[in-house]
Amino acid sequence: MITQIYSIHSVEEAEMCLQAGAEHIGVALDTGFACPREVDYPTCEAIFRHIGNKAKKVLIIVSLDEKPVLEYVEKLHPDIIHICGNEYRASPELAKQLRTLEPGIEIMQAIGLPNPKAKEEALYFASFCDYLILDSINPAITSIGVAGKTHSWEDDKEIVDLVKPVKVIMAGGLGPDNVYDAIKAVHPYGVDSFTKTSDKVDGELQGKNPEKVKRFVEEAHRAFRELE
Repeated sequence: MITQIYSIHSVEEAEMCLQAGAEHIGVALDTGFACPREVDYPTCEAIFRHIGNKAKKVLIIVSLDEKPVLEYVEKLHPDIIHICGNEYRASPELAKQLRTLEPGIEIMQAIGLPNPKAKEEALYFASFCDYLILDSINPAITSIGVAGKTHSWEDDKEIVDLVKPVKVIMAGGLGPDNVYDAIKAVHPYGVDSFTKTSDKVDGELQGKNPEKVKRFVEEAHRAFRELE
């Protein structure tokens, strides 16, 4: 059972997450889609080099086709590739290409909620992905993630039970204040935080808040221990 912290912007932030005990650390790579808190290639490379094997390195890519996904997986060697675009999503063919290119890589597909087809999508992606991440839909930009709000945890629980033993990571408005309750309600494999472990200035997301990250990981680990 793991904690996952997104979107890391510097080596210093990565080290802070490692010190807090996060098992997954995610970096959003700039591929031209203005993903919040994205970084350029040299920065992503430096962050991944610093993390090494101390945590799983998650590469977040928004794309319209497989070309940048395959290109940057080959260059950056992430442990996990998170495909989160609305237009381009994981497929059995892409999974095969990725696993041939980078043996051992794990594939994570985002499922947006609320969504009447969420269970159907979850079953489909669970047939060839290693992880599903259940995240809130951001109505402001009609995309999955960075919504900063929760969705129905009952829906999450149904999907977790439906796709076992596929690993499901719970996301969407999770922070130090509610991650314990979320885990106890849903029993996911892992939990993810972006917006509620970041600082905001004039409504804009800034860097990670060390105290919030530390408390998020502590509260999550406390809940996971009680489920064992």
